[in-house]
Amino acid sequence: MSANDAVVLAMPVSDLNAEMQNKAIVDALYKGLSNGEMATVAKFIASDLEWWFHGPPKCQHMMRMLTGDSSQTQFRFEPRNIEAIGDCVIIEGWEGAQVYWVHVWTLKDGVITQFREYFNTWLTVTDTSPQGWKIRHENHTLWQSHPRDLFNRSLPGLVLGI
Repeated sequence: MSANDAVVLAMPVSDLNAEMQNKAIVDALYKGLSNGEMATVAKFIASDLEWWFHGPPKCQHMMRMLTGDSSQTQFRFEPRNIEAIGDCVIIEGWEGAQVYWVHVWTLKDGVITQFREYFNTWLTVTDTSPQGWKIRHENHTLWQSHPRDLFNRSLPGLVLGI
């Protein structure tokens, strides 16, 4: 049994439904962005969105799109992997050996309240909650980067505790 399986088995059904709903909201956000439907995108995001970025400053593509500073044609996000963990939805994408990104969206009551954008950075998400420590004594990793095209590339790494 993997660490992710242990998390799923320990969650009440209502939490799993919330994760599915959060995943659907973030998926709809990406579809709205790719279709240029910014009014739809705006419905999903809190007006006081908390944002954090790690990577080269010129690569803050998603935030530029969300603020209207750029369009989907300047950088196209094509999610390759989507994972819901509690209130967070993690999206991962890569384009060849030069571009790798991870987005972590935090939702509250169906609205995105926090956004973390990582560009050309390996990310490991760990469980820092007391309950999580009781469930899994050895491995607290909930998610980690796994782009198939970039395994031989050296990138900075960060750990995100949720």
